[in-house]
Amino acid sequence: MDELSALMSSNTLEHHWCPFTANRDFKAAPRLLARGEGVYYWNEQGERIIDGSSGLFCCPLGHGRREIADAVHAQLATMDYAPHFQAGHRASFELASRIARILPDGMDRVFFGCSGSEAVDTAVKIALAYHRAGGEAQRTRFVSRERAYHGVNLAGTSLSGMVKNRRVFDAVTFPVAHMRHTWLEENRFTRGQPPTGAELADDLERFCRLYGGDAIAACFVEPIAGSTGTLVPPVGYLERLREICDAHGILLVFDEVITGFGRTGEAFAAQSFGVKPDIVTLAKAITNGCQPMGAVAVDERIYDTIVGAAPEEAIEFFHGYTCSAHPAACAAGIVVQEIYEREDVFARGRALAPHFQERLFALADIAAVTDVRGYGLMGGVDVAPADVAGRRGLEATKRFYEAGLHVKFTGDCGIVAPPLVAERDHVDEIFDKAERVLRTF
Repeated sequence: MDELSALMSSNTLEHHWCPFTANRDFKAAPRLLARGEGVYYWNEQGERIIDGSSGLFCCPLGHGRREIADAVHAQLATMDYAPHFQAGHRASFELASRIARILPDGMDRVFFGCSGSEAVDTAVKIALAYHRAGGEAQRTRFVSRERAYHGVNLAGTSLSGMVKNRRVFDAVTFPVAHMRHTWLEENRFTRGQPPTGAELADDLERFCRLYGGDAIAACFVEPIAGSTGTLVPPVGYLERLREICDAHGILLVFDEVITGFGRTGEAFAAQSFGVKPDIVTLAKAITNGCQPMGAVAVDERIYDTIVGAAPEEAIEFFHGYTCSAHPAACAAGIVVQEIYEREDVFARGRALAPHFQERLFALADIAAVTDVRGYGLMGGVDVAPADVAGRRGLEATKRFYEAGLHVKFTGDCGIVAPPLVAERDHVDEIFDKAERVLRTF
């Protein structure tokens, strides 16, 4: 009996309720990964699978980076845990400083959590605390977008514009006004930023007229809507959101959990698109996925306003997590930031992007493909749905895996985002396999 058969016969798969997974279908024919190195995984059968989505968009350096593992091991052997409530450790301050150096100018105050979902919840609380500290406690409304994904905690679920992520949970969400998403029929198969659709940002202005601009605390957007399928912002769209927020005193929050750390060619999408937000949420690639970590970066004035409003020697912001800035996560994050800089990883990804985009858009010739979108080293491929939405995406996931390719599907959209350290040959392997599979539909 091989190892997988032994595992199945002992029924050990039944105890784990897998997230965002069709559990009954998966456990009937599990896709179990056993190890990773470079841009590849290997499964339990020893078959090699190229990673076309950087895990879940969190491994731009690829897998098996020994220097990250060594740093985590050394940290755990030295000090395994340290609280950050009225105490601390040096690594968290070093990591915050390293991240601040590559953020947009002035965004140099960093609050750590353990995931992107926690980062979004933290950003919501920061926005509320900022306005209260500034004498505008009436600003309690939030604006997001249709098709938005901002994690799965209560704030992220409320901000979510993906219906299945919020349908069951209305009882625990707070009201959010949702702008229209930016996907337009006339922009199908557009490379880079679509030329039309900037006017969709005026939904925010309409909400200001409806609720009062002075009632809105913050507007949350992903610069590129990632989990829903790489919706690239139309030319002028983010700029218009910035203008409206400035006019009404609304905080603009960029969720860069997916786009951060080089995915768009610059350190952050804010820099790629030339629009500075007030708050940025980060996670995933902050540690190359090697340790759970999320973060929120804010403009200095936000930190100064909240801290300055509290009495001396008083806690200024009543929020935090047991594992905020965990020593092992900080150790991983520091080494990851060193590698980004030493190996010029963002520039490396930027140089690979034209070839990636060329191969991505070549999929447009396949009959089953109904749209392709892309920017930097990130692309979305819509596949014509079957009788039930999402069924073809699940089938594509399985066929890709059987062909030796990992790609994350959301519904019927495959999201391709290879490691930034991939080579041209790796990109060709990803798309050669994707093309062969997609032609079977």
